[in-house]
Amino acid sequence: MTRFALTVVRHGETRLNKEKIIQGQGVDAPISETGLKQAAAAGLFLNNVKFTHIFSSDLTRTKQTVHGILEKNKFCRDMTVKYDSRLRERKYGVAESRALSELRAMAKAAGEECPAFTPPGGETLDQVKMRGKDFFEFLCQLILKEAGQKEQFSPGTPSNCLETSLAEIFPLGKNYASKFNSDSGAPELVASVLVVSHGAYMKSLFNYFLTDLKCSLPATVSESELMSVSPNTGISLFIINFEKGMEVKPTIQCVCMNLHDHLSGVTETH
Repeated sequence: MTRFALTVVRHGETRLNKEKIIQGQGVDAPISETGLKQAAAAGLFLNNVKFTHIFSSDLTRTKQTVHGILEKNKFCRDMTVKYDSRLRERKYGVAESRALSELRAMAKAAGEECPAFTPPGGETLDQVKMRGKDFFEFLCQLILKEAGQKEQFSPGTPSNCLETSLAEIFPLGKNYASKFNSDSGAPELVASVLVVSHGAYMKSLFNYFLTDLKCSLPATVSESELMSVSPNTGISLFIINFEKGMEVKPTIQCVCMNLHDHLSGVTETH
């Protein structure tokens, strides 16, 4: 059995997020002053977490956010971030740089509703899902391969520090520590991965986890949370468990989804 943790964070707020303008892939706006504060707050929240791998979308808003997070981290400040275009936001075609209300009006005119509506030149929901699936399968293969090599050269090396650093903060309470290891015989985590991405993309990825991979959810996650887009720098944590390598689909446990408690002290900059 091989287990690893996956922490997914949405980028900090941009001025266009606040103005409800669609960015997609074609509008590469930087994060605002508020967004920088949010990234720093997420970094402080995660500052004791030992990440082994760090991935980010290659768009400016995610690059700035991942660096804001790592600046505050005690262990990962100098780690290399791998930028991956598969983590980019959904492409909205002709709707990019236009107001969200305009996209809704376009959908209505076509007799459809958002988010199922695909603007001309945009990606379908299925295309976004396949991009997420492709990245996730690549990630799983990478972790399993590295875990196999590690076992070969240093069998039995414990890495419970990865688990401990997560259990200290998720989901905010000592009594939840057992959530990570409900089966006391479960092996330690072999990796702890940080991914920084985008709202619509993350919603699609989480939907893939829930519908295709039958991800289990904590009782605290409501139906409305499942349907909503993560707030800026919202944090979600999943434990991925492989019984028999890539031959069998992994089991996924959601520890928390779209957590944003770290933002309570962040003031908006106008």
